Amino acid sequence: MKTIVVYCGANAGKRPEYFQAAEEAGRALANRGISLVYGGGNLGLMGAVADGVLAGDQKVTGIIPNFLAELEVAHKTLTEIHFVDTMHERKAKMVSMSDGVIALPGGFGTLDELFEILTWTQLKIFHGPVGVLNINGFYNHLLAHIDHMVQEGFLKAENRALLLVADTIDELLDKMMAFERNETKLELKNIQHENGGTV
Repeated sequence: MKTIVVYCGANAGKRPEYFQAAEEAGRALANRGISLVYGGGNLGLMGAVADGVLAGDQKVTGIIPNFLAELEVAHKTLTEIHFVDTMHERKAKMVSMSDGVIALPGGFGTLDELFEILTWTQLKIFHGPVGVLNINGFYNHLLAHIDHMVQEGFLKAENRALLLVADTIDELLDKMMAFERNETKLELKNIQHENGGTV
């Protein structure tokens, strides 16, 4: 993997462990020579992971919609930043530039991005590894519900296995490096509807 998308909150959370782990995740990516693609902001965990990668002299690319540029406070020292028109365009562009995806703690936006990429992976549109960094057990309840989806027959066990989970960034990156899936990759443009939505 040469480039990873990171989804995470524009807030820092109530526990210092979240911010610290985001910085550590950025440094770990840089140490492995992995570039970052993310939402382009400088606040919260978004800013922390970007600063961690930049501190390790690796490339950081931000993708941010024009209408959010001021609200999210675009990071000023990124390697490059792209301004787009819509959230759909933002998500598609981020994934098109990446070899894998990691979700750190966050809110609705992070969960929206995580479940969309899992759906794309399930549908064999995206073929890279998708991982959750479960800092301080943040995702325990969500993971339990995903297991409940399997138990109740709404999610296949093999698709549940597409979500990689670890408590530390190095363990997660090791799992992602070992991930293999050999189906033919489809173009991202095939998942976009005429109205700009995605499957």
